[in-house]
Amino acid sequence: MILSFRSALTVFAALTASQVAPAQVTNEAEPLIANGSSVIPTQVVLQPIEASAALPQKLEDPLQPVAENPTQTSEYASELEIDPHASLAEKVAALRGSDPGDREMECLAAGIYFESKSESLAGQLAVGHVIADRAASGRFPSSYCGVLFQRGQFSFVRGKSYPSVPRSSRQWQDAVAIAKIVDQNMHESPVAKSLFFHAKRVSPGWRMKRVGSVGNHVFYR
Repeated sequence: MILSFRSALTVFAALTASQVAPAQVTNEAEPLIANGSSVIPTQVVLQPIEASAALPQKLEDPLQPVAENPTQTSEYASELEIDPHASLAEKVAALRGSDPGDREMECLAAGIYFESKSESLAGQLAVGHVIADRAASGRFPSSYCGVLFQRGQFSFVRGKSYPSVPRSSRQWQDAVAIAKIVDQNMHESPVAKSLFFHAKRVSPGWRMKRVGSVGNHVFYR
Protein backbone atom coordinates (compact mmCIF):
# COMPACT_ATOMS: atom_id res chain seq x y z
CA MET A 1 0.00 0.00 0.00
CA ILE A 2 1.31 3.34 -1.02
CA LEU A 3 0.86 6.18 1.47
CA SER A 4 0.87 9.77 0.54
CA PHE A 5 3.47 12.07 2.12
CA ARG A 6 0.76 13.76 4.26
CA SER A 7 -0.51 10.44 5.58
CA ALA A 8 3.01 9.35 6.38
CA LEU A 9 3.60 12.39 8.55
CA THR A 10 0.34 11.79 10.46
CA VAL A 11 1.29 8.18 11.23
CA PHE A 12 4.77 9.21 12.37
CA ALA A 13 3.39 11.82 14.79
CA ALA A 14 0.96 9.33 16.31
CA LEU A 15 3.64 6.76 16.90
CA THR A 16 5.95 9.32 18.51
CA ALA A 17 3.29 10.65 20.92
CA SER A 18 2.42 7.19 22.17
CA GLN A 19 5.97 6.67 23.42
CA VAL A 20 6.13 9.85 25.64
CA ALA A 21 4.77 9.41 29.22
CA PRO A 22 2.61 12.24 30.60
CA ALA A 23 4.09 14.48 33.30
CA GLN A 24 3.48 13.30 36.88
CA VAL A 25 2.65 15.70 39.74
CA THR A 26 4.05 14.59 43.10
CA ASN A 27 4.73 16.17 46.48
CA GLU A 28 8.44 16.16 45.62
CA ALA A 29 8.02 18.10 42.42
CA GLU A 30 10.52 20.94 42.14
CA PRO A 31 9.26 24.44 41.42
CA LEU A 32 9.74 25.72 37.95
CA ILE A 33 12.75 27.97 37.46
CA ALA A 34 13.02 30.34 34.55
CA ASN A 35 15.84 29.62 32.19
CA GLY A 36 18.95 31.61 33.05
CA SER A 37 17.68 32.60 36.52
CA SER A 38 20.11 32.34 39.43
CA VAL A 39 17.42 32.73 42.10
CA ILE A 40 16.21 29.54 43.67
CA PRO A 41 12.78 29.98 45.27
CA THR A 42 12.42 28.81 48.87
CA GLN A 43 9.65 26.66 50.14
CA VAL A 44 7.13 28.48 52.35
CA VAL A 45 5.89 26.55 55.38
CA LEU A 46 2.72 27.85 57.02
CA GLN A 47 2.84 27.89 60.84
CA PRO A 48 -0.30 27.83 63.04
CA ILE A 49 -1.05 31.13 64.83
CA GLU A 50 -0.66 30.80 68.61
CA ALA A 51 -2.68 32.84 71.08
CA SER A 52 -0.76 35.80 72.46
CA ALA A 53 0.10 35.65 76.14
CA ALA A 54 -0.80 39.34 76.40
CA LEU A 55 -4.43 38.68 75.60
CA PRO A 56 -6.75 38.29 78.64
CA GLN A 57 -7.63 34.72 79.43
CA LYS A 58 -11.22 35.67 80.32
CA LEU A 59 -13.22 38.56 78.99
CA GLU A 60 -15.35 40.45 81.53
CA ASP A 61 -19.07 40.28 81.03
CA PRO A 62 -20.24 43.83 80.21
CA LEU A 63 -23.69 42.98 81.55
CA GLN A 64 -22.41 42.25 85.04
CA PRO A 65 -23.04 45.08 87.56
CA VAL A 66 -20.04 47.10 88.65
CA ALA A 67 -18.94 46.20 92.16
CA GLU A 68 -19.51 48.92 94.71
CA ASN A 69 -16.58 50.46 96.48
CA PRO A 70 -16.68 48.99 100.00
CA THR A 71 -14.76 51.97 101.39
CA GLN A 72 -17.29 54.51 100.19
CA THR A 73 -19.19 56.15 103.05
CA SER A 74 -22.52 57.87 102.89
CA GLU A 75 -23.00 61.57 103.37
CA TYR A 76 -25.13 60.84 106.43
CA ALA A 77 -22.31 58.86 108.08
CA SER A 78 -19.85 61.69 107.52
CA GLU A 79 -22.27 64.11 109.15
CA LEU A 80 -22.12 62.15 112.39
CA GLU A 81 -18.36 62.63 112.58
CA ILE A 82 -18.60 66.39 113.21
CA ASP A 83 -16.78 67.53 116.33
CA PRO A 84 -19.44 67.92 119.04
CA HIS A 85 -17.39 70.70 120.63
CA ALA A 86 -17.36 72.79 117.44
CA SER A 87 -19.22 76.09 117.41
CA LEU A 88 -22.67 76.36 115.88
CA ALA A 89 -21.24 78.33 112.95
CA GLU A 90 -18.64 75.60 112.30
CA LYS A 91 -21.29 72.88 112.32
CA VAL A 92 -23.49 74.86 109.95
CA ALA A 93 -20.55 75.40 107.59
CA ALA A 94 -19.82 71.65 107.58
CA LEU A 95 -23.45 70.62 106.94
CA ARG A 96 -24.59 73.38 104.61
CA GLY A 97 -26.28 72.11 101.44
CA SER A 98 -29.39 72.36 99.28
CA ASP A 99 -30.75 68.81 99.81
CA PRO A 100 -32.22 67.97 103.25
CA GLY A 101 -32.26 64.26 102.42
CA ASP A 102 -35.90 63.21 102.79
CA ARG A 103 -39.45 64.52 103.21
CA GLU A 104 -39.32 64.84 107.00
CA MET A 105 -36.08 66.81 106.91
CA GLU A 106 -37.54 68.94 104.13
CA CYS A 107 -40.43 69.92 106.41
CA LEU A 108 -38.10 70.75 109.29
CA ALA A 109 -35.85 72.86 107.07
CA ALA A 110 -38.87 74.64 105.56
CA GLY A 111 -40.16 75.56 109.02
CA ILE A 112 -36.79 76.98 109.98
CA TYR A 113 -36.45 78.83 106.67
CA PHE A 114 -39.87 80.51 106.55
CA GLU A 115 -40.05 81.33 110.26
CA SER A 116 -36.48 82.49 110.90
CA LYS A 117 -34.38 82.84 107.73
CA SER A 118 -33.54 86.46 108.66
CA GLU A 119 -32.56 85.50 112.21
CA SER A 120 -29.13 84.60 113.58
CA LEU A 121 -28.02 80.96 113.52
CA ALA A 122 -28.95 80.73 117.21
CA GLY A 123 -32.42 82.09 116.42
CA GLN A 124 -32.87 79.55 113.63
CA LEU A 125 -31.68 76.78 115.93
CA ALA A 126 -34.25 77.79 118.55
CA VAL A 127 -37.09 77.66 115.99
CA GLY A 128 -35.91 74.28 114.70
CA HIS A 129 -35.87 72.85 118.21
CA VAL A 130 -39.46 74.06 118.80
CA ILE A 131 -40.62 71.97 115.81
CA ALA A 132 -38.60 68.94 116.95
CA ASP A 133 -39.72 69.28 120.59
CA ARG A 134 -43.36 69.47 119.49
CA ALA A 135 -42.97 66.22 117.52
CA ALA A 136 -41.48 64.54 120.60
CA SER A 137 -43.89 65.97 123.17
CA GLY A 138 -46.96 63.80 122.63
CA ARG A 139 -49.10 66.96 122.54
CA PHE A 140 -48.62 67.54 118.81
CA PRO A 141 -48.33 65.33 115.73
CA SER A 142 -45.36 62.97 116.03
CA SER A 143 -43.57 63.95 112.81
CA TYR A 144 -41.96 67.14 111.53
CA CYS A 145 -44.38 67.32 108.61
CA GLY A 146 -47.32 66.67 110.94
CA VAL A 147 -46.23 69.56 113.17
CA LEU A 148 -45.64 71.85 110.21
CA PHE A 149 -49.01 71.21 108.55
CA GLN A 150 -51.13 71.21 111.70
CA ARG A 151 -53.94 73.65 111.10
CA GLY A 152 -53.45 77.21 112.33
CA GLN A 153 -49.88 76.79 113.60
CA PHE A 154 -47.65 78.39 110.94
CA SER A 155 -48.81 81.34 108.87
CA PHE A 156 -46.76 80.45 105.75
CA VAL A 157 -48.53 77.09 105.36
CA ARG A 158 -51.49 76.85 102.98
CA GLY A 159 -53.28 73.54 103.49
CA LYS A 160 -50.62 70.91 102.83
CA SER A 161 -48.17 73.11 100.96
CA TYR A 162 -45.93 76.13 101.34
CA PRO A 163 -44.25 78.55 98.90
CA SER A 164 -41.39 77.41 96.70
CA VAL A 165 -37.89 77.69 98.08
CA PRO A 166 -34.82 79.10 96.25
CA ARG A 167 -32.62 76.08 96.95
CA SER A 168 -29.42 77.69 95.75
CA SER A 169 -29.73 80.53 98.25
CA ARG A 170 -27.46 80.75 101.30
CA GLN A 171 -30.49 81.14 103.61
CA TRP A 172 -32.01 77.83 102.47
CA GLN A 173 -28.70 76.01 102.77
CA ASP A 174 -28.26 77.37 106.30
CA ALA A 175 -31.77 76.16 107.16
CA VAL A 176 -30.89 72.69 105.83
CA ALA A 177 -27.78 72.62 108.02
CA ILE A 178 -29.73 73.76 111.10
CA ALA A 179 -32.35 71.06 110.42
CA LYS A 180 -29.65 68.38 110.41
CA ILE A 181 -28.16 69.75 113.62
CA VAL A 182 -31.57 69.75 115.32
CA ASP A 183 -32.52 66.30 114.06
CA GLN A 184 -29.28 64.77 115.39
CA ASN A 185 -29.34 66.93 118.53
CA MET A 186 -25.84 68.18 117.75
CA HIS A 187 -26.31 71.53 119.50
CA GLU A 188 -28.50 72.49 122.43
CA SER A 189 -31.28 75.01 121.99
CA PRO A 190 -30.75 78.40 123.68
CA VAL A 191 -34.38 78.12 124.85
CA ALA A 192 -34.62 74.44 125.80
CA LYS A 193 -37.95 72.58 125.70
CA SER A 194 -39.87 75.52 124.21
CA LEU A 195 -43.06 74.59 122.35
CA PHE A 196 -44.29 78.02 121.28
CA PHE A 197 -42.87 81.28 120.01
CA HIS A 198 -44.04 84.56 118.56
CA ALA A 199 -42.47 87.70 117.10
CA LYS A 200 -41.61 90.49 119.51
CA ARG A 201 -43.76 92.94 117.56
CA VAL A 202 -46.95 91.21 118.73
CA SER A 203 -48.40 90.56 122.21
CA PRO A 204 -50.72 87.54 122.10
CA GLY A 205 -51.18 87.49 125.89
CA TRP A 206 -50.32 83.80 126.25
CA ARG A 207 -50.64 82.35 129.77
CA MET A 208 -47.58 80.16 129.45
CA LYS A 209 -44.15 80.08 130.98
CA ARG A 210 -41.79 82.36 129.13
CA VAL A 211 -38.44 80.66 128.56
CA GLY A 212 -36.54 83.50 126.90
CA SER A 213 -36.03 85.43 123.70
CA VAL A 214 -33.58 85.04 120.83
CA GLY A 215 -33.40 87.70 118.17
CA ASN A 216 -36.88 88.81 117.19
CA HIS A 217 -38.72 85.86 118.79
CA VAL A 218 -40.01 85.14 122.30
CA PHE A 219 -40.23 81.49 123.36
CA TYR A 220 -42.62 79.71 125.78
CA ARG A 221 -43.41 76.28 127.08
